[in-house]
Formats: sequence, structure tokens, C-alpha cells
Amino acid sequence: MWITGHDPVSGEERGRQRLSADADLLLDGTLNHPKSYSIAALLHPELATEFEALQDRLRDQILLTWQRELNARRGHGGLIREDITRIEVVELQHRRSRALDPHAHRHMWLNIKVLGEDGKWSNVDSRVAMKLHTVINAEGDLAARTDPQWMAALARHGFTLDDDGEVAQLAGAVRPFSRRSAQIERNRARLVAVWTAEHDGARPSIRVLTQIDRRAWAMSRPNKPAHLDEQSWEATVRDELEVIEPALTRDRSPIAHTATPTDALDLDLLSDAAVVDADARSTRSGGRFSSFDLRAGAIRALSRSGVIAPRDTLTATIDEISERAHRKSVRLAGGADIPGHVKAYMATETMRLKIRLSGRLDALASPGRSLLPTELGRAAASIEDIDTLDASQLAAAGAIAGRGGLVAVTGPAGAGKTTMLRVAYAGLAGQRRRMLVVAPTRKAASVASREVGAAASSLHALLADHGYRWHTDSAGAQVWARLSRGEADPTTGVVYDGPARFVLRRGDRIVVDEAGMVDLQTAAALVDLALEHGVGVAMVGDPNQALPVGHAGAMASAVRYATASVELDTVHRFSDPEYAALTLRVRNPRDRDDALQVAGELLEHGHVQRVASAEEARDAMVAAYFDWHARSKRVALVAGTNDEADAINDAIQQRRVNDGELDPTTLALGMGEQHILVGDIVQTRRNDPRTGVENRAQWVVRNIWDASIDLASVGDSGEIRRVSREYALDHLQLAYASTVHGIQGETTDAAVVGPDVDAAGLYVGLTRGRHQNVAVTIARTDQDAIGNIGATMMRGTTELTIQDAMRAGSSPGKWCSSGSFELLMR
Repeated sequence: MWITGHDPVSGEERGRQRLSADADLLLDGTLNHPKSYSIAALLHPELATEFEALQDRLRDQILLTWQRELNARRGHGGLIREDITRIEVVELQHRRSRALDPHAHRHMWLNIKVLGEDGKWSNVDSRVAMKLHTVINAEGDLAARTDPQWMAALARHGFTLDDDGEVAQLAGAVRPFSRRSAQIERNRARLVAVWTAEHDGARPSIRVLTQIDRRAWAMSRPNKPAHLDEQSWEATVRDELEVIEPALTRDRSPIAHTATPTDALDLDLLSDAAVVDADARSTRSGGRFSSFDLRAGAIRALSRSGVIAPRDTLTATIDEISERAHRKSVRLAGGADIPGHVKAYMATETMRLKIRLSGRLDALASPGRSLLPTELGRAAASIEDIDTLDASQLAAAGAIAGRGGLVAVTGPAGAGKTTMLRVAYAGLAGQRRRMLVVAPTRKAASVASREVGAAASSLHALLADHGYRWHTDSAGAQVWARLSRGEADPTTGVVYDGPARFVLRRGDRIVVDEAGMVDLQTAAALVDLALEHGVGVAMVGDPNQALPVGHAGAMASAVRYATASVELDTVHRFSDPEYAALTLRVRNPRDRDDALQVAGELLEHGHVQRVASAEEARDAMVAAYFDWHARSKRVALVAGTNDEADAINDAIQQRRVNDGELDPTTLALGMGEQHILVGDIVQTRRNDPRTGVENRAQWVVRNIWDASIDLASVGDSGEIRRVSREYALDHLQLAYASTVHGIQGETTDAAVVGPDVDAAGLYVGLTRGRHQNVAVTIARTDQDAIGNIGATMMRGTTELTIQDAMRAGSSPGKWCSSGSFELLMR
């Protein structure tokens, strides 16, 4: 009753009820410390007590933070803001993971229903609460590293914390427990299969699954307990720790721990680190961040400073670091005080980088004419594809093969970019000039090399060959530095002797494929390199698709300053030419009315599927997979978040197990301890030159061995790779569904894009499938569906320039106030 917005004693309704199936009812703040803390607590009763006390103090700090910052919303569209006098929170305490490993953590469930100052119940402003979560997470870091009682207790038992915040002496035990989790999951799968077979295919109940979990945990243990109780569980885990490392269970001599005095802190350096932290988290908002973000950065910087002090004595220091961080940021909005959650600031260095890149691009854009179609035809006479190029493709190929210092080619998905690049490559070769294709990822570079024929590389590999290295400065910022000939690499110690793989000559052309995904820092390094060697650059991409991991805007700046800028205007990918024309309007609607018009046409032509809830949306995407899978066709499933992609992946995998397509008794663990089975579609998430796998490449699992996993490429079953189980645990994940970054650059038979994507996610999702593309939306009526899809087209408008950021920062929308609370814990 409490969860659904009623008084848990009287049953009285609290304000207007939210009956939608996907309405927020609770906000979950999780206290989730490193696993080594739980192992320490299990080994030593005193540490268990101190760990609980640490979590109690952190809980209280979180409640105070919620009390200080949150507010209520009510009225049509939440236009009325109200100070709060009461919130209600439920705390759940867990000691173990599902695999019954030691993992003490807590959940703080904040009810959406809050009491306003006027005595009426309404809903907490969940948007502010979600933006405040970065501060909540930072408080967890601070508590774990600076709490005097906790740090003193660790020192009494001979423990210290490493740079990652783990108990250094116990961190080595965490991975073996993960391996043990894989064994438990194998046991569990066998037991579930046996139970299901014995009960005519029925599914086990929660009670039966709990019994199976305990049996799976106990199987094959050296002192298998007859019944799982606290004492037998703790004794068995201690025995396993002793097997992993006998010294772990022995008492350690106390150690002295030294702390940095508060008055010895370098507050300027800490404020620099706070800005770096906020800036790193601002890439999805055009480099803008909020006061909440700066405060979280200040808290995280202080947590790593070596200070050990009670939390209430650190508030003034956090305030001072935050104040200095504000002074080192550019305020994008004028006028009255800016509420803490509004992203109205930008790092000074990010603004300088945007300005500097613009100037260097302007310098690179030296004059030079493009090749005419007749000249291109003579130079590329051997290329059969040249006769199939449309006018815009010929113009783009001629510009790349021409002499302009900076060329920009933009265009929609499916515009025939690869064919155009093959002709441009031949046009350059006909002039005895070279083309080097680079891309933000090694996967994209490999595709370009295979399909275009030119030499290709990841952009980072090119820069590394010319001496560029990423390094971390004293404030924690990732920046490019460059080695000189004869200088030793500070990481490897190898003396740099100049470029070996990619020697550039004047007149060469560097083509940057997927240029919309190149971040500002990397683009600036590339432009400096091009100016130094007198080579031209062609930026080829689409700023309406997935953005870089870092700060965006390089592609838009290139378009602005380019000697020649060409827009590819014909879509060749889709079997339906009418749909091809419609995708151009999805890509760039003129305004809200145009977006609604386009959404209506998508619905009319069968490209929108209406569902009643988030669960139905997920079911629809799962059903789409099996529909196309049954035809032996590929379908791209695009989710709005990693969590939603994981949920879809798990659902598809489970149904394949239920249908007998996958055998659950042989498994490996992937990222986040995800189950990986033979036959699964997976994605590698890190380049590994030793095995030849690339980040975001997709594979089918062919075999799982004791120490390794065999993978076959989704696109070429003859391309086989073998990765270790260690690699899988850190860098392998299911890939039936993915976010926009995971599917960028793919072409499939069909595509389905789920709710909660932004404009880029919707456009990319609706342009992957050659034959069918569908957007799933949660709506009661067709009119609601049109409104949702139209709003999505306008959501997450990319802020590529400083002017974009200033407009966004100066238009924060509905600012809200905060008030005081009375707190009721149940």
C-alpha cells in the first residue's frame, strides 16, 4: 500500500494516484561498496560492526542531502513547485549476492509521494532527484575513504585502501569469487532443468527457486552444509578464502595510518579536479554541467586527497572547493541564482578547446578546387561503381580527390558513402596521391579498409604512430601529449623514433570515417598533425547519428570551415524508396510541427508499434527478434539505456533456453557476471591485438572451454577468434540488443528501436534495416503515439557549438525551489 501511494496504516490515498504502468513509484538509492569490504567484514566481527556503522552514517548523510535539495511537483505538467515538509524512505539491508557471495549493500527506497508545506501530498520532482544522484554517489566515495572510525578499524586489522578504493590486501580474492559464481550458476541451471523435467515442463516457484539457489551454492564445496544458516554460510566462505589465499584468514598486525591534514590540502588542485570530474560527465549535454555536478566533483576530489575526518567537519572544505570550481568555470546563463540541478556552466578549458579547434580548422582549409566529374571519371576509370554514383556522391568524391585542404562530407544513413569513397580513392591514386582512412574505432577502420581498399587505421593508432600519447595530468584530466624523436615513452620506456606505420607525405588525404564520433581533443591533435605535414583532411560523417564518447562538435566545426562541404542527398540502403525519403525528414525535422507530421507518416506506413507499458515494449522487441530469427535474418534492436538492453538480452537468452536452442549447463560469465552460452550473440568491448577482436564487433559463441571461448563473426562465420575467460569477464556482453553506440554503422535486414531513446537513437534505429524499421512507443492512442515519436525527434538536440551551449544554458526551463523536511523512517 505504501508503494502505491497510500498511508500504510489507514489506507488513505495520498494525493492523485499515478495509474500508468510505467509511472515512477520509488527512487532507489543504493549503498554499494566494493566487495572487498564485505569480505573484510565476514573475516572480522569488529569490522562487520564498523562496516554497518559506516553504512548507517552514509544513510543519514543521504537523507540530509535529499532533505536539503529536493522539492515536489504538482498541477498540470508539474508546473507548480512546492517545498517539502516530509519524505518517507524504506531501507533494505542485504548481506549476500544472489550467488550467496559476501556482498553487503543497502537500498534506500524514496517514495515518490511527499508532503508539501501546504499539507497536501504530491510527487517529488524526480528529474531533480535523478540529477542529484551524482552527489549521492560521491558521498559514498567520501564515506568509504575518509571516515575516521572505518579507516581506524581497517588499520587495526592491518588493512589499507588502494587507489580504486578496494581493501588492498583482499582485492585479489574478489575475482576468484566471481569464478565461483559461474560454477554456482552452472549448478543452478542443471537443478532448474532437472526440476522442470520432473514437473512436466512447469516453472519453479519463488520458494522452489530459493531452495535451488541454496543447493547450487552448497554443491561441490569442501564442507557442504546440510542446511544454509548464517554460521554454516560464514564458515564455508572462510574456508574458501583460505583456499584462495591462506594468509587472508590470518590476523594481521595493526598498522599506522597517516592522514593529510585539512589545512595542508591544495584547494586549487582539488577544485581543478572537481571541474575535470564535472566536465567528464558533461559530454552528453554539449559540455554543460550543473552546480550539483561541481559539488559531486569536489566531494570525489576530496575523497582521494588522503584526508580522514568526520563528515560534518568536511562541509566547509567541500563548499570552498566547490566555490573555487565555480570560478574556474564559464557561467552560460545570466540573471538570478541558478538552481543546483540546471546545467548552466562549462569548463574554461573546454571552451578554449572549442575556440582553438575552430581556428586550426580555418587554417587547414586552404583553397583548392575539386575534381570535375569528367576528371574523376578518367582517374577512376577502372572502378565499375563510378557509373552508379548520383550527383552528390560524385561531388563528394571529387572534393576528396581534389586539392582543398579541408573537406566535409555529411549525409544520412544509407547514402552510399562506401561506394563514394572507393571512387575517391581511385581518383587520388590516379594522381599518385595516397588516401589513408581513419575512424574513431578499430572496428570501423577495419570495415573501411576491407570495403574501400585504401590503407586504414584507427584514428588513435595514427596519432600514436606520430608520437601522440594520452596521459593524465595532476587534476585527473585526460590530455594528449607528444613525444619527440629520441624521447622515451613514459609508460613503456621505449624510445620513440618517429612514425613507422603511417608516414605522411604532402598531398596525401586523410579521410576520417564516422567523423561525427570524433571528440574535440582528438580532432585538434589530428588537425595539428595535418598542418605539420601538409596533408588534406576529409571529415565524412553525420552529426545526427551517435556522438563521441568525449566532447562533440568537431564535425560541425569542420562543416563550417571546410574548403568544400558536400551533403549526400540520396538514400540507397532501403528496399522502399518512399521510406528512404521519409528517413531524411526523421533525420532533421524543421520544427515541432514538422516532427509531428513525420511521426504521423511513420505511423500511417506501419513504422510505429504502439504498446501499453514498458514491459510490453520489451516483449515487442523480444518478439521481433524471434520473428526475424525464424527467417534466418538479422534484426537490430536499439534500446535507450544499457540497463534496458541488458533486460532485452536476458529475456531473449532465457526464451532461447526455454525453446531448447541454448544449453544452459555450459556457460561462461561476461561483463557484470552476465551468463554467456554457446550460440549466444555477443559483443566484444575492448580491442585485443593478441586475439584479433575489436571493440563493438559482434560474434556468435561457438564453444566454451575451461579456459577460453571460441567466437565466430556474425558477418562471416569463417572468421574465428578465441578469447580467454578472463577477457570475457571484463569485456564480453550479450548483443541481441544494444544502445545506439553499439549499433552505429551496422546494416541489418530489419530494425526495432525502443522507447526512451533520444533523437539520434531514433534516427539510427530507424535506418539500420534494409527491409523493415519500426519504432516502439508507449501510448494509449495513435495521437499519443504521434506525440511521443515527434517529441523524440526533438529530444537531445545536439549542442555542437558554444552558441548552442549558451542558448541551452540560458533556457533552463522550469526552475524549482527546495525546502525543509520532516523525515519518517519505517
